[in-house]
Amino acid sequence: MRKHVTLALAAALLATATLKGEPPVKNPSVVMKTSLGSVTMELFADKAPETVKNFLAYVNDKHYDGTVFHRVIDGFMIQGGGFGVDGREKPKKAPIKNESANGLQNKVGTLAMARTPDPHSASAQFFVNVKDNSFLDKAQSQDGWGYCVFGKVTEGIDVVNKIKATPTANKGGAFTNAPVTPVVIESARVVP
Repeated sequence: MRKHVTLALAAALLATATLKGEPPVKNPSVVMKTSLGSVTMELFADKAPETVKNFLAYVNDKHYDGTVFHRVIDGFMIQGGGFGVDGREKPKKAPIKNESANGLQNKVGTLAMARTPDPHSASAQFFVNVKDNSFLDKAQSQDGWGYCVFGKVTEGIDVVNKIKATPTANKGGAFTNAPVTPVVIESARVVP
């Protein structure tokens, strides 16, 4: 019964938006081509508007092109977006506010922002959860903030699984659990 009421409500809201001449809200998608294959991600602009706006600004500036997944921990997550193949950190924009109170959870295949211990320090780096990491959710986090989920992998989870299985080594600095053979983000583009 509850499911039918929810579906009816969703249909009524869509019909109302259509009658008012408003197009239904569509979340943007990004295709990230990596050296191990392509991953398509839906971004939840309706749940994490500032985070999605920030991520799309980096995509549109081609910031992610030529960066690597510099931290890969099978059974946890794969992190990238901040360092070039040469190991140098790329310039980044001002940090954004943490939108982790959006109700989204760090489940397998979701995209979240990486940050320092400062909850409002996320900039360019992101990660893909390769298992359910509820301890990163606002409700269960030790610092009371957690990590903002802002998207999910819709195609290419097999590529994420290839990346998480990549042999890693400690290379020093930010490169702990770094792939022995670099996993390069060749390009990231908004799906037209």
